[in-house]
This record gives sequence, structure tokens and C-alpha cells, in this order.
Amino acid sequence: MRWAALYAAHNDVGTAVLLAAMEQAGVRRLVLGSSVAVYGEGRYRGVRCGPFYPGLRRRGDLDRGLFDHRAPRSGEVLTWEPMGEDAPLRPRSAYAASKVAQERYTLAWVANTGGNAAVLRYHHLYGEPVADGRTVLSAESGVVARFRAELAAGRPPQVFEDGGQVRDFTHVRDAAVATVAAVERQVPGFVPLNIASGRPLTLWEVASTMAKAVDGPTPVVTGQCRITDIRHVVAHPERARHALDFTARTPPAKGLADYAARGIGRR
Repeated sequence: MRWAALYAAHNDVGTAVLLAAMEQAGVRRLVLGSSVAVYGEGRYRGVRCGPFYPGLRRRGDLDRGLFDHRAPRSGEVLTWEPMGEDAPLRPRSAYAASKVAQERYTLAWVANTGGNAAVLRYHHLYGEPVADGRTVLSAESGVVARFRAELAAGRPPQVFEDGGQVRDFTHVRDAAVATVAAVERQVPGFVPLNIASGRPLTLWEVASTMAKAVDGPTPVVTGQCRITDIRHVVAHPERARHALDFTARTPPAKGLADYAARGIGRR
């Protein structure tokens, strides 16, 4: 939480200042860059309990290697399923909380001004730095960038838990296309949209794909876990397809392989 004040200053206060200025100037359209992080943990289902949104896993379970969420009463292992934009927002980090705040300020702005806002919830971006060499923090941070850095150093990628965590990885070029589409196509009211590839992968698959692309060492599953780590988070991309006519074009398996190879000078 050491960065909480910084995130609040930039995301919370910055968004509030922007929206106030937009209201004063009579600007009635906004495209907000949000994040999959607003969801926190994903959506699950049990045979007996139906749809379920679990909380934090127990430290004792994690220490014993029991990483999957279980139904509170029966102990049944829950399976993940894609979730839509109406899923509850349950941030797990200061950054995620600040993105939720941005969305809440935007919703209030829409309600009070009659404006329109497309809220783009980008899913686990990866990709190269921008042309002038500056690092794109959202795309050059996180687990994919860490895997590439480990491979570039000749080390096996370190995969936490059992490697079965499921995510949706989206290339920054696809994210850019979606953003342009949101600028060009007006949506009515407050409309959150999942910007995702629609092709989820496990972290083991991601690390293995990247390692094979550079003939690197086989990934190592460490079993390491943090209590705030998210097990699975996968979302439906259909609303963005209908609202923006957007479909991600870069298959994650190919995009991640290219990303790894370029980082080590193989392509």
C-alpha cells in the first residue's frame, strides 16, 4: 500500500479535476482507460452453489498447496468462468482501488451531466516500448515482462503457485485499436467494456510459450503465493465487439512468443 497516496493523487484527484473541467467547458464525451484490476478475483461456479464470487484464500490452504477456491460449506472445488462487465468490483491493490475510484467519479459525472463515457477495462497488456524508447509501464510491467527478463538473463521463468492461474493477455496494439474505436464510436451513458483477447491462457502456458520461442530453459513452478494473489480472472469480450466492433487480432500464443523473441534479439 506504499503507493496508495500516489495512485490517489494521480488517478482519483486527477480524474475529479478533469471531469470538473469537462463539465465547465461543456465537454460531454469521455473515453476512460480502466483495468481488469477493478474486478479483483474472478467469477466461479460450483455444481451445488452455482455462480460464486469468492474472497481471499486462506493462508493455511496456500501453504499446503491448495490454491483453488472452494465452496465455503461443501468444500467443493470451484471452477472459473468468464464474467461480464456487470460483475462486482473488488479491488485487491491500491492501484486497483484507484481505478475503481476513477470509474465511480465518471459514473457520477455521467449521471449529473448527461454525458457519455466508454470505460475500457484493459486486460493484462503486454508489448514493446513506444517508438521514442520510453517504457510503457502498463505493458512493460507484470508477469509477462518478468518472464521475458528472466529468459533474457538465461534463467528459467519462475511461475508462482502451480502454474494453473488463468488470465487473458492482450497486446498493446489491440488495446490501441480498441481505444481509437471508442473515440470514433459514441456509446450512450456509462458503458464499461472488457478489452481482452478472448483466448485465456494459464501462466504455465504463457511461460512455456515464451521459453520455447527463445530456446530458453524450462519454466520452474515455485509454489510461491501471496495472500492477495488472484487465482483466475477471465472476462467476456462480447460487449466490446458489439459496442465498438472490436475484436483482438493478435493471438496471445503468437504475440507472447514474438514479444519474448524480440526482447532477446531472436527476431
